[in-house]
Amino acid sequence: MNCLPTKCPEPETIDIPAIRAKYRQERDKRLREEGQAQYVKLSGDVVENYAADPHQPLIEREPLHEEIDVAVLGAGWGGIMASYYLAKQGISNFRNIDTAGDFGGVWYWNRYPGIQCDNDAYCYLPLLEETGFLPSKKFSDGAEIQGYCRQIAETFGFAERALFHTQITSLIWDEGIKRWRVGTNRGDEILARFVIMACGVLNMPKLPSIPGIDSFKGKMFHTARWDFSYTGGSYAKPELTKLADKRVAIIGTGATAIQAVPHLAKYAKQLYVIQRTPSTVDERPNPPTDPDWAKSLQPGWQAERQGNFHRAAMEAFAPGEPDLICDIWTEIARNMQAELEAEGWPQLTMEQFLGKREVIDYRVMERLRERVAQIIDDPETAEALKPWYRHLCKRPLSSNDFYPAFNRPNVTLIDVSATKGVEAMTEKGFIANGQEYEVDCMIFASGFEVTSELERRWGIDTVQGRGGVSIYDHWRGGPLTLHGTMTHGFPNQFYIGYYQGAANASVTEQFGKQGLHIAHIIGETLKRGAKAVETTKEGMDAYVHRFLELEPDMSAFQDECTPGYFNNEGEKKPKWALFRSWGPGWSDFQTMLKEWRDKGDLHGLKLED
Repeated sequence: MNCLPTKCPEPETIDIPAIRAKYRQERDKRLREEGQAQYVKLSGDVVENYAADPHQPLIEREPLHEEIDVAVLGAGWGGIMASYYLAKQGISNFRNIDTAGDFGGVWYWNRYPGIQCDNDAYCYLPLLEETGFLPSKKFSDGAEIQGYCRQIAETFGFAERALFHTQITSLIWDEGIKRWRVGTNRGDEILARFVIMACGVLNMPKLPSIPGIDSFKGKMFHTARWDFSYTGGSYAKPELTKLADKRVAIIGTGATAIQAVPHLAKYAKQLYVIQRTPSTVDERPNPPTDPDWAKSLQPGWQAERQGNFHRAAMEAFAPGEPDLICDIWTEIARNMQAELEAEGWPQLTMEQFLGKREVIDYRVMERLRERVAQIIDDPETAEALKPWYRHLCKRPLSSNDFYPAFNRPNVTLIDVSATKGVEAMTEKGFIANGQEYEVDCMIFASGFEVTSELERRWGIDTVQGRGGVSIYDHWRGGPLTLHGTMTHGFPNQFYIGYYQGAANASVTEQFGKQGLHIAHIIGETLKRGAKAVETTKEGMDAYVHRFLELEPDMSAFQDECTPGYFNNEGEKKPKWALFRSWGPGWSDFQTMLKEWRDKGDLHGLKLED
């Protein structure tokens, strides 16, 4: 059943110029000159046992010395989807290599209380028709997602070949043998003909660079390494009973915190929630999967639903198109469709269309700010939790329990926007807004290295292509690619992530289509008996020129966005932005790639014997 547009304040009741000015004011007061440098990589010296796996014991093994066709670096969604498409190409001599103890990536490491996916699981979980699996509810729990990751690997025959608890330390192209020498922290020397860099988007946790962080005498951990031995409870049963006599602080109010805070609030003696920028948090409709609906699904249903979600979240609904998702992600498109329907679908220029959508954006955000005031009892706390920015400046979130947690007497919001973060940590706690708060435990819900420099995100010491050139130097100014998946000077190396392609609203669909394209190129290279494939400089340069020519100008939108990982802490045009995308859109990009594959001449690439 199609859902109805939401009731938002009417345009004449809100002052858009004043709100726009407020957006810029809120953005400016949070900007920090050091940008991404305000964060540091986690290390065992600061947050104990960061390098260790708290979920599965390390199993000792002898170093491997072997030759394989493909080394897939990562066993999260990027690595899983690449491996699925390699298997479809008939390629079996490959390994997934990951520091984790199993498949899942972010869903392996993150086991904090309340963890769920925060967009529609029927879209987010890939290959549902291929496996016959259906999520138990609209927003799957983390354990279900991680289990499904393992199920895909088992179903398609690549689970047993994976190397876990293995960190890549070096990747060096050997021109003499036309292979990559893959070094690891387990002493392995793997000679891989091809390497797929499926290192993930949310793989490397980060910490705020707080003065005195190493002087704190209490407990500290990042949410990606949740310590149930300290909090009590377990992943399956997050009853945090050991916090009953503990004063706890959590830094962050993003996607992780809105799920963890209600559990901490329930069990901790005192909880301080430290916020620099609030999130948009709508209600969370999360019904169980309807068995009658499941029985009614026809072949192709998931691709239809994924397309519907993408159009709603990043483009627009077509006339008469139903909203199959019906949540915060699709609200603006749903309301836009209703207005255009009422107006008889007038012919609009792109400028007129975007202007109308912008007005709806302001109205939806005003509804979300009103929701905060309706739920939270304390006016000062409610005001601090109101999001003042455009809808997609930060990840839209949903929770039925986050705002009510602030009505508990043991929960205190500490807004640090005025000082742009926590000022310092001490032996006993932290200093915010000039006041020291004593705590027993500090939890960092401070996110991941999403748009920072490549070496920080990959965490691999050495990646050298032809002539000993470092990929980090080659891409110092940002990615240079053909189709977002290969670069000149680094033969037989492929990339999955947000580089220079089209962006999809679902990361798994994004990674899946990249895996399909990469597996096609590898398959063709092997079929044609070549030892190496590389984009020519001319092919790369032509594609980069075309991409930049078509890339939408997002600067006006970014001017109203508060700092975060979408804009690399306030940059006008961050080189590693998640949504630097092919201008004509997702469908056009996929059509272009399919035509390129179907043509069969591998235009822009060079094969070497």
